[in-house]
Amino acid sequence: MTSNRPEAPLRKLMGPGPLDIHPRVYQALTSPVIGHLDPAYLKTLDRISESLRTVFNTQNRITHAAPGTGTSGMEACVANLIEPGDPVLVCVHGYFGDRIRQMTERQEADVTVLEGEWGEPTDPQRIESALKERPYKVIALVHAETSTGVLQPMDRIADLAKAHNAMILLDAVTSLGGIALKPDEWGVDAAYSCSQKCIGAPPGLAPVTFSERALEAASHRKHPIRSWYLDITLLDKYWGSQRVYHHTSSSTLNYGLLEALLLIEEEGLQNRHARHLRNHEALVAGIEAMGLQMLVKPEYRLPTLNTVRIPEGIDDLKIRGYLLKSFNLEIGGGLGALAGKVWRVGLMGYSSSAENVLFFLSALSRALTVQGYKTDLAAGLDAAMSLLDD
Repeated sequence: MTSNRPEAPLRKLMGPGPLDIHPRVYQALTSPVIGHLDPAYLKTLDRISESLRTVFNTQNRITHAAPGTGTSGMEACVANLIEPGDPVLVCVHGYFGDRIRQMTERQEADVTVLEGEWGEPTDPQRIESALKERPYKVIALVHAETSTGVLQPMDRIADLAKAHNAMILLDAVTSLGGIALKPDEWGVDAAYSCSQKCIGAPPGLAPVTFSERALEAASHRKHPIRSWYLDITLLDKYWGSQRVYHHTSSSTLNYGLLEALLLIEEEGLQNRHARHLRNHEALVAGIEAMGLQMLVKPEYRLPTLNTVRIPEGIDDLKIRGYLLKSFNLEIGGGLGALAGKVWRVGLMGYSSSAENVLFFLSALSRALTVQGYKTDLAAGLDAAMSLLDD
């Protein structure tokens, strides 16, 4: 008897996520489904927490994988830290910074938005000026903006938050597992990510970490936490030593997540960061040698998510459609203000490889040639290989 389900094609995933995953992660996903309070499964949760502390680079006791995608991690941090009337400073220089803004407004916070240019990080001087005007309970910002490919420098902002006793809520969706994080050093009180990007697992889980100060704030609110499902005080009773039933946790997804985390441990976090940076630099060198341009200035480029400017007169959808049809290659288009202006190319987790860099450059050159736009592919491949050979 044959199945009537639609075919799931085997793609080469090089967009903003999900990305390709390691064969060992696929194998882990076939493990037997067991109960969410089974003693064997609870050991898996403990191991995930332990490994996530290493990847987050934190000592926070409350570090685990919330149910849902990265957006649920965002909502968990926002809903637990922020309540009606709280003064919150939200830094927006891309699509996902604006999503944080929307969530804080739904919490009825007293929101001040620092709007910045898409493709540029938030200027710490603007944050300093805002903090001088009034106190804020929380500064919310994106460390690695998936929509623009911008990496936000954090040291100066961390100093400002400490000086003004403000909490930091940080989006690490496209940095966790691919770029160095320093939440304890920076004084980050709540940070979130996702399972399907640099971590290298399927979508469906949201790694989060909360400081003790954040838990204290969540436990002594004037108003109840508006999300029961993502209430960190309840989730802590399930992931922590009490093991109180909260929800039907997915053993399948968590087995996959744990295997991805074990792969990170085996590679070594610093080696993994270096791999992401090397492949990013090779891709950029290839793109520029081919005669194309990157969106973001070199000092603010995100190694895990590369934004390539679409040349004048080139049809974005036709290029991406051609790549998908001819090469089974998926890359991302621009969001919001950058729709039709950039391609978003992910080099994350298992997908961050020299092979993928060279494959992408070749496929993109061919797609552009079909539209009548000539690139110097030989120069691009030579420039990329000069960095990959080192």
